[in-house]
Amino acid sequence: MTRADGFWRAGHEPGRQVAALGVAVTLTAVSIDVLLVGRLTLFFDLCFMVLCLGLAARVRRRDFYLVALLPPVLMTAVFGFVAIVARDAVADPADSLLQALVSGVATHGVALFIGYALCLGWLAWRLHREGEAGVAAELERELGQPAR
Repeated sequence: MTRADGFWRAGHEPGRQVAALGVAVTLTAVSIDVLLVGRLTLFFDLCFMVLCLGLAARVRRRDFYLVALLPPVLMTAVFGFVAIVARDAVADPADSLLQALVSGVATHGVALFIGYALCLGWLAWRLHREGEAGVAAELERELGQPAR
């Protein structure tokens, strides 16, 4: 990587690594929010929205489908985990696991909607911007030879 490429070079990370990054950053945001406030707040929502945009920017083109499905699955899985570990962070402590999961997703539904819209919008913009030239350039990078 040269200095001109920079750190935020869009579209070169494999989908599995991007998904793992998404889980790690989401759990970090949850941990910080729960440790500081005791529940999930606007901080988590903002982190989740920025994360969705960042994941869409980092994934390589052939793994778009994985990242396009990631935000709702990620939020549901994380809220399921939080409902098991610290139910009072997302719902009433007396709620059942399913009720806490639904309550958490419903409470943070706006963040999910905006984050998902940002993710899909960024992926669509990348598809439009890269077009056929992007596919040829990606093939050149992966194969190490000019595309024909």
